[in-house]
Amino acid sequence: MLQSRNQVLVIDWNLIKLMNNSSDFFTIVVTFIVAMMLMIMPLPDWARSYRPEWIALALIYWNIAVPKKVGVGIAWMLGLCVDVIQGALLGQHALGFAITAYIAIRFHQRVRVYPLHQQAMFVGMILLPYMSISLWILGILGKDPKTWVYWAPVITSVLVWPWIFLVLRAVRKTASIY
Repeated sequence: MLQSRNQVLVIDWNLIKLMNNSSDFFTIVVTFIVAMMLMIMPLPDWARSYRPEWIALALIYWNIAVPKKVGVGIAWMLGLCVDVIQGALLGQHALGFAITAYIAIRFHQRVRVYPLHQQAMFVGMILLPYMSISLWILGILGKDPKTWVYWAPVITSVLVWPWIFLVLRAVRKTASIY
């Protein structure tokens, strides 16, 4: 009888650990859903070109904060979701997000100790390959943009990074995701 109680205790402990991990997963998924809502939110014509890369910013944050929970595979799946939502070539954003996630995870220990303004510059530098891949694919499809405004989301993403970082860090600490 004592052995069965110990086994029940072990099973309950594993259940508690599983619930804790699922709440972490749920919190991270909710932040990505909010980022997707910001991505599809209607904006005036003049502001559409300046929309920050919300999903990429959330992805970079989670890659830097908890790289073992949000990796390249999740980045690929997010990219496929963005491709479907935007009606883009399947894999266009997936490839860009996967490369972005790889770079963020590769340098996450260094970036964590940077002040916010240096982190923002790092975010801009790893958004450039993502935007370059998208530009390359658009060029192949014959839909390449003719103006510099294509690169405006990199600038606006750099400008909003400090607020994204602070909000997502508060969410992470509130949800105790480590």
